[in-house]
Amino acid sequence: MSHKISSLEQYREVYQKSVQQPEAFWSSIAESFEWEKRWDNVLKWNFISPEVKWFSNGKLNITENCLDRHLVLDSDKTAIIWEPNGINEPTRKLSYKELAEEVNKFSNVLRDLGAEKGDRICLYMPMVPELTIAVLACARIGAIHSVVFAGFSAQSLGDRINDAGCKILITADGLFRGSKTVNLKAIADEALELTSVIKSVVVFKRTGEDVPMLPSRDYWWGDLMEDASIEAAPEIMDSEDPLFILYTSGSTGKPKGVVHSTAGYMIYAYYTFLNVFQYESEDIFWCTADVGWITGHTYIIYGPLLNGATTVMFEGVPNFPDAGRFWAIIDKLQVTKFYTAPTAIRSLMAAGTDFVNPYKLSSLKVIGSVGEPINEEAWHWYDEHIGKKRCPIVDTWWQTETGGIMIAPIAHVTPTKPTFATLPLPGVQPILVDSEGNELKENDVEGLLCMKFPWPGIIRTTYGDHERCRQNYFTTFPGLYFTGDGCRRDKDGYYRIIGRVDDVMNVSGHRLGTAEVENAIDEHKNVIESAVVGFPHEIKGQGIFAFVITESLIGDITQFENEIRDLVSKIISPIAKPDKIVVVPGLPKTRSGKIMRRILRKIAEGDTSNLGDITTLLDPGVVDEIIQLIQIKK
Repeated sequence: MSHKISSLEQYREVYQKSVQQPEAFWSSIAESFEWEKRWDNVLKWNFISPEVKWFSNGKLNITENCLDRHLVLDSDKTAIIWEPNGINEPTRKLSYKELAEEVNKFSNVLRDLGAEKGDRICLYMPMVPELTIAVLACARIGAIHSVVFAGFSAQSLGDRINDAGCKILITADGLFRGSKTVNLKAIADEALELTSVIKSVVVFKRTGEDVPMLPSRDYWWGDLMEDASIEAAPEIMDSEDPLFILYTSGSTGKPKGVVHSTAGYMIYAYYTFLNVFQYESEDIFWCTADVGWITGHTYIIYGPLLNGATTVMFEGVPNFPDAGRFWAIIDKLQVTKFYTAPTAIRSLMAAGTDFVNPYKLSSLKVIGSVGEPINEEAWHWYDEHIGKKRCPIVDTWWQTETGGIMIAPIAHVTPTKPTFATLPLPGVQPILVDSEGNELKENDVEGLLCMKFPWPGIIRTTYGDHERCRQNYFTTFPGLYFTGDGCRRDKDGYYRIIGRVDDVMNVSGHRLGTAEVENAIDEHKNVIESAVVGFPHEIKGQGIFAFVITESLIGDITQFENEIRDLVSKIISPIAKPDKIVVVPGLPKTRSGKIMRRILRKIAEGDTSNLGDITTLLDPGVVDEIIQLIQIKK
């Protein structure tokens, strides 16, 4: 039975069934997978504790559904096409049979290193097929994978390893990113000085540079794989066993480990990939994200492989060797479905159409957007120059915590509207509420986006701290999952995401907590206190504006700013570097000591005529001083 929606009328029918009979709806999709044991009941949930359980007591292994079940009819079909960073290095292709054998071999390697069901394994790797192989090998043996984006610092890597209590680290000697080479092993070694939980380190040879290897801890990937068997029995998992932990920034300083389960995530990844992109068996699907983010997990690895698709992994960056790289790859590989971020679209738009014009892009059927709301100018440029006005743009809204796409057009089915994520997918029940939690039932309203019913891909907990999960998502509006996003629903019932309403910034599609960046800035020996806010940025969507109070006068302001940026890069990642820094005499605070970021956001946006009531501040005069300092700096 096909689960693919093919018309707007069918969407409306399926959507109605999915909200009226959610258990029957998701059950019918789950039936098409390989199960060792069928589930006892479909759903048990409450949003107070919170507790969500899908397909209770079902037994399965997700890799049997990603790999083994395709080997009967599609063993020679290409599973992964890998496009390297450099244009002179050959493309690599792995068939489903080859991928399954590599996953089995690495599963045996992990077991030989002592990895067992429930162990946490950290992956800090370049965008190479071995990253996907390692992810799937973890899942095959029942270990919980925790991928850390290879742009994060040693401090960030060490923090995540410690929080998850990882037993094994899988990394590489280095990586290529554009014209740069990054020594990953050196960063990993620095991180390992901050932790004592890692017992073994597996190092994949990518750049070939000489790196130190610690005897009895560090092993080369190639050496371990040489004699590994291509047969590896999958560990039988419960539906609700954790599949992975993925760290995401929140409104408090410490990143939180979002936990996704096995069966629910599997079914949601499969269904959303199939429908949003209208997957067809001959498709070449390319999601440009890094596997270090949820988009890479769901729409490079799990979603495509569960559907038996061909998925593209790209090691490089959009502007290397020039701003035509994406378009060259689309033509070279004959990509049919393309999924990227508004930040990439805006930066390539700024480079001009001279980098687009040499390419036909005639293979494209669907183009997608992910990570942040896409602005209208970028939407039209993408539609005209890349989609040639014949490819629907699927502007997708979802989060690390949702596991998969929640609100989006279904390609060739949902009529699109620039900047609107349009309609919820089947099984997704969004509502808008006001600041008091009252539901706004009519259309043409603006409110806070919540979910009133669970979907299979919903976050189950934050690793090791369920109370934090409850506080973050389920206490603001009791009985609802609060997304943290503001949203508009227009007269047609279409949803448009306005942006975060909490202390989280969306920089180039990456979520960064204000407290996380402030904590890093405050490590500077001359900084007493700081406050950061997001401000509109024409390429990144949001930039980071830092207001800093120093202990002593600054002599060389440029040097001070560089020190702040270097410090933030070292503690978090270069992604988190402030774009603008201003040294201020004080911060706008309430009498209880709370920083009024609302005022700082207005100042950062240049909207100083609309600051609202500032008379309740401890020192209202500080606002004028900050405004004057910024005007002088300009």
